[in-house]
Amino acid sequence: MFNILLACGARRRADFVLQNAGQTTGQLLTLFSVALFLWLAMALNGPARAIQAPWIITNDMGGSLEDRIAEIEQMRAIGTPVQIVGTCVSACTLYLGLPNTCVMPQARLGFHGPRSALQGIPLPRQKYEYFTQVMASYYPGRIRSWFMKDARLVTSTYYEITGRQAIAMGARSCV
Repeated sequence: MFNILLACGARRRADFVLQNAGQTTGQLLTLFSVALFLWLAMALNGPARAIQAPWIITNDMGGSLEDRIAEIEQMRAIGTPVQIVGTCVSACTLYLGLPNTCVMPQARLGFHGPRSALQGIPLPRQKYEYFTQVMASYYPGRIRSWFMKDARLVTSTYYEITGRQAIAMGARSCV
């Protein structure tokens, strides 16, 4: 039935495979069907993405602006959803710039202008203005305007608003 020229030893393996082909034909057909289905799904819908569990913020007091921006851009690239449900202060508020971020009404958000890592030593004016613009670029429209008008001027403490207030200014609600 099959005319195959094989090297010594390979002939016996080929005979075994051919004799048992009937047993595995169903398995191969199933495997082929699954592969075809996955290929068609990717061709029609683009690459498959795993469903991401949300990043839930309950108590985040901020940190390095540079580190947080790098983290946010990685989250943006993979579409990580973020839920701000508790306290979110300083660099944490930059999560508002992600398209999949939502805020619970009872959340507390704390905003302030850029400041030096050395407490009590102000940033030079040029750096202050630059980092103010960087921070503002992560906020939704009305929060950005409010930040530029009021919150950026606070540097020794922070200006706190509720999630309900943030939602009223354009943040997306989780409920």
